[in-house]
Amino acid sequence: MQQFIDSYDFKGKKAIVRVDFNVPLNDKFEITDDTRIRAAIPTLKKVLAGGGSLIIMSHLGRPKGVDAKFSLKHIVDHVAEKLGAPVQFAEDCQKADAQAAALKPGEVLLLENLRFYAEEEGKPRGLAEDATDEEKKAAKAAVKESQKAFVAKLASYADCYINDAFGTAHRAHASTALIAKYFPNDKMFGYLMEGEIKAIDNVLKNAQRPFTAIIGGSKVSSKLAVIKNLLGKVDNLIIGGGMGYTFIKAQGGKIGASLHEDDLMPDALQIMKDCKEKGVNLSLSVATVAADSFSNDANTQVVDIFNIPEGWEGMDASQESLNNWKKIILESKTIIWNGPVGVFEMPTFAKGTLQIAEDLAEATAKGAYTLVGGGDSVAAVTKMGYANKVSYVSTGGGAMLEALEGKELPGIAAVRE
Repeated sequence: MQQFIDSYDFKGKKAIVRVDFNVPLNDKFEITDDTRIRAAIPTLKKVLAGGGSLIIMSHLGRPKGVDAKFSLKHIVDHVAEKLGAPVQFAEDCQKADAQAAALKPGEVLLLENLRFYAEEEGKPRGLAEDATDEEKKAAKAAVKESQKAFVAKLASYADCYINDAFGTAHRAHASTALIAKYFPNDKMFGYLMEGEIKAIDNVLKNAQRPFTAIIGGSKVSSKLAVIKNLLGKVDNLIIGGGMGYTFIKAQGGKIGASLHEDDLMPDALQIMKDCKEKGVNLSLSVATVAADSFSNDANTQVVDIFNIPEGWEGMDASQESLNNWKKIILESKTIIWNGPVGVFEMPTFAKGTLQIAEDLAEATAKGAYTLVGGGDSVAAVTKMGYANKVSYVSTGGGAMLEALEGKELPGIAAVRE
């Protein structure tokens, strides 16, 4: 039975909390962006304030075994600083029995990187490239079998379980989906997870109209399922970024050297047909900022989206396109944005994406509910200082995408069961 963090009694209890402390580190192992750590602090402080003790677990990077550069020891001091409490460190997440047992109310223990063990992801490691199907099957079965002991050990440290790692909620990993069953009456979401779930429900279940989805990024293939799921829900669909050129070429347009996916052109045409049948206003770029090379210093020109010269490629949305989109955005009551509308990592071609961020901030100020997700979209609102001027900024790119596809996320389902 799911519990709720605000009403749960933590007094004298040990809480094992799955967080997403997969933060970027520089070559000196210094944190370059601590957003994910700061996002989990309210949940962690709630446990301590309630008289409980904390066992924090997370992954960092994608190690293929024990690897010092992916050790969570690099972030211990920073976590302690943000939490305002000393943080002990367990050098092996599977050998922390004594440290966990000795925890007193108000004390904190951070476990070493969960992914130092293959059992966390449930994927075999070290298989030879020429391994047979039978060998692969046997290796996977062996990891799955040992995974039970791995999860049981983690669960043995605590009295209750909190999942506050939305960034990994779409993964059926040991610490996100399997451990919850060991706490049938003492499992719950942290504040971050509660916020993410509410934000998704606000756009997929409780959206006020007009409802607009802005979908950008480089490839149609990565967002196809999202678009299909949203078609039955939105009033307006704005498609920008590299994925837009597949739609233009599918209609017979000349797109020069622009990024596109020929095999997705039938899907693009079907989406256009479905939009028409469902009464969804589909808005594509009408013109683009084209460049003669994929470079920040390239020569540029604004051209009609259907007539990009040979050797030139679309790199950003034109002002005319942005004006059209701004009108739609400011007339909307619910807006979701995932993916840039240009090559945002190059300053020359970041204008369109930054303009979308500014428009969302303005729409929010007018009373619209705005949800932003996806690495570049989040970077845009953060860079412009608008992260606090939209309704919600999601911490999970992949998890948010799968939620928008209409999928039930394993990390959420496990707590709700």
